[in-house]
Amino acid sequence: MSEKIVTAAMVAIGDELLSGKTKDKNIAHLADMLTTAGIELKEVRIVGDEEADIVAAVNALRQRYTYVFTSGGIGPTHDDITAEAISAAFGVPCEYDDEALKIMGAVYEAREMEFTEARKRMARMPRGAAHIRNRVSVAPGFTIENVHVMAGVPAIFQAMLDWLLPRLETGAVIHSKIVDCPYGEGTIGEGLEEIQNDHSDTVIGSYPKFDGETYSTQIVVRSRDTEAIDRAVLAINAMLSEIKAAKATKVQR
Repeated sequence: MSEKIVTAAMVAIGDELLSGKTKDKNIAHLADMLTTAGIELKEVRIVGDEEADIVAAVNALRQRYTYVFTSGGIGPTHDDITAEAISAAFGVPCEYDDEALKIMGAVYEAREMEFTEARKRMARMPRGAAHIRNRVSVAPGFTIENVHVMAGVPAIFQAMLDWLLPRLETGAVIHSKIVDCPYGEGTIGEGLEEIQNDHSDTVIGSYPKFDGETYSTQIVVRSRDTEAIDRAVLAINAMLSEIKAAKATKVQR
């Protein structure tokens, strides 16, 4: 791990995601894994199975972030066009990869299954791409420059990410602390804004909760500097103590 700030974006690909037919699980998993590794996920885009849209999203994001991860569209069917789209984004041919064909052919032979033309589609990738290994179904994902292309099936996506992540440069881990606040955001909003302004080396998020009777707020303080987090948490607790005291005084009156 380094102290360098490493950033990432994701492109989730598939008409089924936009229609609601498939509920995406890969975004949350990627976010969890990257946060743990010290890679900051900054942006996520969901695009359909349209080559121009995939190209536009990937080309925009790969210029802005350290890494881009994609999910979906590298299967055996006609609408799996991610390999072609990534090739177009980089201006290189999309072609069958000899190593991928060899690995997949051996597996299908061992299973006594025909290595059909449809299955061979999963061996296509941009010229010069490197494999992302896949221990679940063998068909590899691929990396070209800073773009990592993986399957949409969650189990396969997770297996590919498990293999890939240790091979990437990681950055300073973002730490966090949670403060459970018994008051709603309307009560703490102004004070919390002042604390954020005074502690610019942290990011403070507030997440409202309602249990059917009362409002409360979960406050999360994030930073790469644990001492900065502690300072902000002290300020938040002091604010909450002041609110509590003010409410008690009001009741007594």
